[in-house]
Amino acid sequence: MAAPAHVFLEEVIDADGQVAIDQLAKVLRVSQTVLAFASGLSRDAISTPLRLKAGATQTKLHDMVEIINRILPWTRSAAQAFVWYHTHPLPSFGGRTPEDLVKEGRAETVKAYFDRSADGGDAGNGSRSAV
Repeated sequence: MAAPAHVFLEEVIDADGQVAIDQLAKVLRVSQTVLAFASGLSRDAISTPLRLKAGATQTKLHDMVEIINRILPWTRSAAQAFVWYHTHPLPSFGGRTPEDLVKEGRAETVKAYFDRSADGGDAGNGSRSAV
């Protein structure tokens, strides 16, 4: 069973409100490079503390974390929620994955989509099945 969503956020966001990429990589069981790519960032964007703390970098990381957090209740773990984010096509978006949409700059649209789904709206004909 997946950890409650608030626990996931507490694990990966530090006291300053920054996504702690080292902790996020540990929780999701992937490399920091994979996380950078999955959020639409270059490896360079996470290579130094200064770049990692930059507003644009943190915005992209926060978007990914918030979307994974919305997927988490439908999966057994944060790592599985990340796999879902990375691989699950969304019929309402032409089969593109949440990751694809985040890379296109459409994170807010994806968040709204999952919020509608959580409120009982259409999430794409059963796209909420557990991983």
